[in-house]
Amino acid sequence: MTGWDIDPAGVHSVLSKTGTAAKNLSDAHSAMQDNLREAADAAGTLTSQYGPYTSTAGKVGSALAQFLQHWSPDLLYIAKRASNSLHGADQATVEYVKGDLEQAANAQHTAAQEPKIDMPGKGGTGHRTQGGSS
Repeated sequence: MTGWDIDPAGVHSVLSKTGTAAKNLSDAHSAMQDNLREAADAAGTLTSQYGPYTSTAGKVGSALAQFLQHWSPDLLYIAKRASNSLHGADQATVEYVKGDLEQAANAQHTAAQEPKIDMPGKGGTGHRTQGGSS
């Protein structure tokens, strides 16, 4: 298995740019919702002949509402998926860095251990060992 070679600063840069793009997408979705509602209201209503206060959305307003109702779940899914992906990549990078630090600490700990000297003679092989293993 090959080792990982991650540049945490590079990951941070990419995540930052991608986060900005994801926020722009979210802002665009919010603006679209507001704009479609305004457009539907501006398109007018159909008034029923059966009462002075009964009205329904006009054909254009109804079509815009259907469009918004159809596409909003997909856009919300994309935004949530992007957020989860960015968070996951960030957490994976944090854990990678922790792993590097842990490995470095383990190497320092091993290097700082007193060496055991195995003298030739009774039971000895005459080799130096680090950390008690031969």
